[in-house]
Amino acid sequence: MLLSRRQRWRRWRRSRPFWGGLFAILAGAWICVLPLAPLKVMLQQGVAGIPSVLMGIVMVVLGLTAWFSPPQRALAGVLTTLIATAALVLSNLGGFLIGTLLGILGGGLMFAWQPYAARHAGGAAPAAEPDPDPPRATPPPPTPHSDPQGAQP
Repeated sequence: MLLSRRQRWRRWRRSRPFWGGLFAILAGAWICVLPLAPLKVMLQQGVAGIPSVLMGIVMVVLGLTAWFSPPQRALAGVLTTLIATAALVLSNLGGFLIGTLLGILGGGLMFAWQPYAARHAGGAAPAAEPDPDPPRATPPPPTPHSDPQGAQP
């Protein structure tokens, strides 16, 4: 059965941390473009604008990494959050706080995203009833020196 373009887009979007990657790309673009703005808009100029452009490019790459390599989403999410907070100090208040907030949101969404579990053919599996009398584990026998730091009684 051929899937429509919309269904394929929905399946692709749901199989990866799409919104986290999108927010990271937007944050990176915002932080990267701001130093290139007119002098009246930007707060720093000269060599101080280089970290802004570099951090913005790295955040865009991390957002694309989350899209095209979902198994690396946790690392990409943590690095995006760290770079977004570093941009707060190094890059015009992180793109006037907009880039930093978008980066922290995107990094958190990337880190928290989990793939869907495989669905059963018959729908949801029935919930198993809890055992009314579960077996009790016996505690381990006491040792002569149960203190982990080795202090004598």
